[in-house]
Amino acid sequence: MKNKILLTGLVIAAFVTGYSINNIAISHANPNYRVAIVDIQRVVANSNEIKALKIDQEKQIQNMQTTINRAREEISKEKDPAKVSALEEKYRNEINNQKLALDESYNKKLMAIDSKIKTAVVEKARSMNYNIVLPKNTVLFGGDDITDQVATIIK
Repeated sequence: MKNKILLTGLVIAAFVTGYSINNIAISHANPNYRVAIVDIQRVVANSNEIKALKIDQEKQIQNMQTTINRAREEISKEKDPAKVSALEEKYRNEINNQKLALDESYNKKLMAIDSKIKTAVVEKARSMNYNIVLPKNTVLFGGDDITDQVATIIK
């Protein structure tokens, strides 16, 4: 009986010792990964492509406004209700088509720019041996800021 208690005590002591040594070894190990952060909003704000996209969108919106003004002018001159209705339908379709084309073009260009930014972030992170890249606005502490390096690629 004493042998069983002694054996059980030794097994428990060996288990506790092994577990403690393992925890100490893990707690002193340095992580073998590097974390970078990027301020995407700043990269986007400094992008020449985004600036050009905004200018292009403003021009297309001005063209739509010109079409709307022309439509109002033509419709106000017309007295026949049937022709007024036909003109309204014609311009409504024209304006809707312009808006759809504007939205489609804008989204396509924006997705291309977004893809280019993501590719630049990945390439820069890999070249600098980072394992993880996080947006700056989600990180409270830590990480190396690589925003400037990415911004120079995107500019």
